[in-house]
Amino acid sequence: MSISFDTIPASIRKPGAYFEFNTSLAVRTLPTNRQSICLIVPLGPNATVPANVPTQFYSADEAGELFGPVAKEMTEAAIKAYRYVAISAVGVVVEGDAEPNISAALDATAMGGFTILVPAWFTQSALTALRAHIQTYTDSIEQQSIIGVAALTGTLSAATTLAASLNSGAITLAVLPGTASSPRQVAAAYAAVIASEEDPARPLNTLVLGGVQAPGITKRLGRTEQETALANGVTPLEVGAGDVVQIVRAVSTYTKSAAGANDVSLLDLTTIRTLYYVRNACRERVRLRFPRSKLSVKTPGAVRGELLDVLKKLEELEIVEEVDANAAGLVVERSAQDVNRLNASIPTDVVNGLHVFAGRIDLLL
Repeated sequence: MSISFDTIPASIRKPGAYFEFNTSLAVRTLPTNRQSICLIVPLGPNATVPANVPTQFYSADEAGELFGPVAKEMTEAAIKAYRYVAISAVGVVVEGDAEPNISAALDATAMGGFTILVPAWFTQSALTALRAHIQTYTDSIEQQSIIGVAALTGTLSAATTLAASLNSGAITLAVLPGTASSPRQVAAAYAAVIASEEDPARPLNTLVLGGVQAPGITKRLGRTEQETALANGVTPLEVGAGDVVQIVRAVSTYTKSAAGANDVSLLDLTTIRTLYYVRNACRERVRLRFPRSKLSVKTPGAVRGELLDVLKKLEELEIVEEVDANAAGLVVERSAQDVNRLNASIPTDVVNGLHVFAGRIDLLL
């Protein structure tokens, strides 16, 4: 292997010992997976921040002073669910009772590094705008890691209808019929609980939405209704011991392929979160190791070695599995169309959550 230098030219003639510092090999670990929330809220009459300017805050009172009562309500719910949540908001000007177009506010969040977006409106129109934003900024060019969070407290039928209209692997919709908490509070609490779990592959089952009011017994979703929700891209919330509201299983609204076939590839919210994390880990390693590399005959093998190391480390954390079994599918090769480009296929067998256990009890006499 030839040694290349960034700052020591090969043309030096004066005798001496010259040394430079190389930090491209320093980081051998995986990147962190810090989560941050941005609320999209209406600006109150006494708001002190302009529209479409994402602003971070550290308490519900501060959110109220900056943005108004809706931001305060949602922030209070988020902090009750997870007190260490990193949270910001962006304001929308609302004219009268009309539902606002939140596209500009969503676009304003694009460079903020937010991983969870929660609008204050859960209509098909608002969530379709959210879906469009997420599709734009999580694609192969922008490569952001964003999910959208929504909630309804009305009927299960309304929730399944809304989920079907979205059909997005990056949007999760929770339902808790009959609660005294507002949909905005439920969504903010749900988002905060998602943010509390930085391991992208770990299921959120049983996690408590602190502060959310438990509905009366007659309003709670039964077993059949929960199965219906899960089969239709809706995350059911239930009441556990101590009258606390818990996540049954966090799923995305994606249920159908583009051809209309039933598709469970992005059923669990952990799947898209894992894919985001794997992408980020691979991208960061390539950017660290090969910022100014030549593309020689040795380069594809070197890049493949680094990607394999990333996958191995992900396997150690039980984020992906069967790395050795799938290693033949890890291919790094020169592009046939661009002499300056490498193409890679990276097999990613995500670790699934343990959601169902089935046991047979055999009677022996």
